[in-house]
Amino acid sequence: MKHVVLASTSTLYGDTYLAYLQPVMKHLFAGIREIVFIPYARPGGISHDDYTAKAAAAFAPLGITVRGLHTFDDPAAAIRNAEGFFTGGGNTFLLVKVLLENSLMSVLKETVESGRPYMGCSAGSNIGGISMQTTNDMPIVYPPGFQTMGLVPFNLNPHYLDPVPDLPHMGETRETRIREFHTQHTTPVVGLREGSWIHLKGENITLEGPLTARIFEAGKEPYEIPAGSSLAQLG
Repeated sequence: MKHVVLASTSTLYGDTYLAYLQPVMKHLFAGIREIVFIPYARPGGISHDDYTAKAAAAFAPLGITVRGLHTFDDPAAAIRNAEGFFTGGGNTFLLVKVLLENSLMSVLKETVESGRPYMGCSAGSNIGGISMQTTNDMPIVYPPGFQTMGLVPFNLNPHYLDPVPDLPHMGETRETRIREFHTQHTTPVVGLREGSWIHLKGENITLEGPLTARIFEAGKEPYEIPAGSSLAQLG
């Protein structure tokens, strides 16, 4: 049975890394001794080793050790043998490029769908959707493709921001960009605000956290759903 958490962000404003997700992590990774961390998104250019150390510090209070995928001689075998996974945020283009070029995306998908727990934040959540095409990230590298794991039957837009009234210019809004996506694709998109996450267990998919999410479906006006709502109907 699939057990997956896809969070908008790793860190709430003024908080420490993964602090707000600690109760979620405790439940998701219950009984697990070690997880594999996928550090390839490298936020701010952080090294794989430093990023893994940051994740390890956040999991230590739960008694869970963390090993970076980059440290294995055979990363595909490491994925197949892992007890669970965490993929951190950063640049989704870079993350997807590394996973696809090393034939790891399909291995990760297969392993998570077999029942190994998975948590993603930001870029790590983007790869839980059907494609990475609704990311906010700059295309700093060119991945071989945009398709991701499809653990949920829609795309995500983590860090979703609402327009700020009376602000002279904040660039094109997230809603504008998602509407542009829907001129070319019919995949639903969940605008996931900071502090919210998607919980997938078996066939149940729910919005969790304190905030509503904005739902975009091709040919429809966007609408809001409250926390606790099912997202299974988007499939």
